[in-house]
Amino acid sequence: METWKLKKRNNHRNTVSSSKWKIRLTGIVLIITTIAAAIYDFPIIWNRSADFVQAQVGWSPPKLSEESFRLGLDLQGGTHLVYEANMEQIPDEDREEALSGVRDVIERRVNAFGVSEPVVQTTTTGGTYRVIVELAGVLDVKEAIKQIGETPVLEFKEPGKPEVRVLTPEEQAQFDTIQTADRAAAAEALARALRGENFDALVAELSIDPNKETTKGMFDGLSLEAPVYAPMVQAILDNNTQPGGIVPRIIEMQAGLVVEKYVETVHATDMMLSHILICWEGTTRCPSTLPQIDASIQINKVKEQATPENFAELAKQYTSDKSGDGTGDLGWIAPGQTVLPFELAAKATPVGGISDIVETEFGYHLIYKREERPVTTYTVQMIVLPLSGAEAVIGDEGSSPWKNTELSGKHLKRSSVQFDPNTQAPNVSIEFNEEGSTLFGDLTARLVGQPIAIFLDGTPISTPNVNQAIYGGQAVITGDFTLDEAKLLAQRLNAGALPVPVTLLSQETIGPTLGIASLEKSVNAALIGFALVAAFMILVYRLPGLLAALALVLYAFLNLAAYRFFGVTITLAGIAGFVLTLGIAVDANVLIFERIRDEYRSGRDLIPSIDDGFKRAWAPIRDGHLTTLISAVVLYSFSSSFVKGFALTLGIGVLLSLFTAITVTRAYMNNARTLRWLQNPKLYSLSRGSDEAKR
Repeated sequence: METWKLKKRNNHRNTVSSSKWKIRLTGIVLIITTIAAAIYDFPIIWNRSADFVQAQVGWSPPKLSEESFRLGLDLQGGTHLVYEANMEQIPDEDREEALSGVRDVIERRVNAFGVSEPVVQTTTTGGTYRVIVELAGVLDVKEAIKQIGETPVLEFKEPGKPEVRVLTPEEQAQFDTIQTADRAAAAEALARALRGENFDALVAELSIDPNKETTKGMFDGLSLEAPVYAPMVQAILDNNTQPGGIVPRIIEMQAGLVVEKYVETVHATDMMLSHILICWEGTTRCPSTLPQIDASIQINKVKEQATPENFAELAKQYTSDKSGDGTGDLGWIAPGQTVLPFELAAKATPVGGISDIVETEFGYHLIYKREERPVTTYTVQMIVLPLSGAEAVIGDEGSSPWKNTELSGKHLKRSSVQFDPNTQAPNVSIEFNEEGSTLFGDLTARLVGQPIAIFLDGTPISTPNVNQAIYGGQAVITGDFTLDEAKLLAQRLNAGALPVPVTLLSQETIGPTLGIASLEKSVNAALIGFALVAAFMILVYRLPGLLAALALVLYAFLNLAAYRFFGVTITLAGIAGFVLTLGIAVDANVLIFERIRDEYRSGRDLIPSIDDGFKRAWAPIRDGHLTTLISAVVLYSFSSSFVKGFALTLGIGVLLSLFTAITVTRAYMNNARTLRWLQNPKLYSLSRGSDEAKR
């Protein structure tokens, strides 16, 4: 029996020893975390230490980036701009919405490719509609105006015939000579092709097509229904050219003189389709936050109700695709115009029928096939050769090869960068509103094979070719973009999408002197507040107060680390939120320490009092932090940019204070109580109640 008791006592001693080491290891980890967070917040400390080490031993540890915290306008200075929106063409009932659109566009321009916290506010006093913009850190007014843009005008233009003056007899003779040379060069190219020279090599050598390196001169989908390319198809038919043969004459096109090789004929079917789309959060271009399971339930519900007669009405009620008139009408769809699962399901659906549920990258679809028709298209390979115009003799003389269309920036909803699922090449997607969808569909149907130029402030920023009619209000601009080029184009498109013209009324630069003074005062106030709080805690609660102050040090460093990591813009309001959370963190510690006092007064020993004090304090601390966090979320979601800074720092602080008050302070106190000389209740400001003292 004595041996058994000895083993039990030894096992208990080993367990206690192991527990102490775990507690001390936790304390060591927290101290290391505090030091690491301080170095991350203020990397200059590490870098100076690295310089010292290098001076002593000749080896330097890796240095850290000394990028400063992101400061707001009130702390570092910046630019203040006031714009006025011209509402003359906007009905009274729509002016508030239009002004909100101006504000959203300006915010998008400022935040297009970086994290910032601009102050963008609107005012409607005295019959005027104004937008006030504050940009922190932008001290050059001209740079600020350039970043936002005064009144960018986005236009979509189609090819036009320049109005040039009548040539003089001398100019006409010179012009005829130039065109004769162009036609002779084209005739020589045709002769070489007819002699059997490699057509790919001729394309590479002679064609002026800017895309020849990627397309090799190949172009498919030509038909007699497309006016631009009808002459090429007609030439194939007139000369009875067989697949693989060269059309034995030169075709004159708007792009120039064309030598044509007939590659193949494709017999396909066009389908007139409507669809109902139910997307869910995470699918391509989906604005909905609907979970996938709910989307599945909804599309099955629609499937049970759908008939050809009520399909349009169901689409108006349920579809996520709000382009066009909302009835899901996609018009005539050619092969290859939609994603593969959608096209296969449409082909398998009989005319007048409704498909099974189809899943694509855009969501769940129901497809109603209204009609179909056979279509014959031709694939050709072209050598495009120059045919000079009158401008070769007289120059542009102010004429423009483009003419305006009804489509403009007011019809553009958004533009963004996306990636080709096969090649991962960056492209630019554009989406139009309901009116713009109709205009864009008509425009692309009329200009198949021709370019549509996009102008911003009178300068062309992109001239993509139209490969097919595009209905539904969504399109993709493809090309040999780099990622930066695609981002820049998307940014420019969004910049021109102002719903109304705006005029810059006033501009002002706020110098950094006042901001620096405000920052110094705010930092001093935060330090003084921290010192007073720490002194209060130590005086009232003694050792636990000191440990709580140490936990607050880690709390402060973790807050600053979160600001740096997430790119939070620190403003005066944000500092106020940070100081407020210091009080919240201390309040949690006060609640814990008072619970410990209650337990000790009831007659319990020190260590059980500490354990139960933390347990009893957890519920009210949790509920108090949760209610404050809810307030921060509401403020951030429904307030202006200025208040958002306060709400964001408050929310971060509440989460971190919950961690430090419960976890960090407890870890420090667990370490302290393992030391015998720190187990005196007087160090914890504890005393028995009056009844207990008498006993």
